[in-house]
Amino acid sequence: QVQFVESGGGLVQPGGSLRVSCAASASTLDNFAIAWIRQAPGKGREGVSCISASDGSTYYANSVKGRFTISRDNAKNTVYLQMNNLRPQDTAVYYCATDQSPTCGNEYVPLKQQFLTDGYWGQGTQVTVSS
Repeated sequence: QVQFVESGGGLVQPGGSLRVSCAASASTLDNFAIAWIRQAPGKGREGVSCISASDGSTYYANSVKGRFTISRDNAKNTVYLQMNNLRPQDTAVYYCATDQSPTCGNEYVPLKQQFLTDGYWGQGTQVTVSS
């Protein structure tokens, strides 16, 4: 059974940094791509980033490209999302998710819709960017 535990959220000022973590079992991280999904109040879900299990390739939404970095520490069974230069519009609950496949997507669909609709999700961690 896939289970995630997210942590590391909090309140940060605009321009600041935060790192959120997603702990899972070794078998989950070894076999499945892991995505970070966020949802702000009154808005739809957004796929922020993803790291594949097959080759470690990564995906970033245009809204976070150049500011966020996803990484995986197999020794700690954890996936991280380092968020720099945070903006108020980054405020959301951040979830890690998987659709139980080894890849995030392909050249035409870099992040599969299944991550947002049918995947396994954690309980989320709140990130608030405000002065």
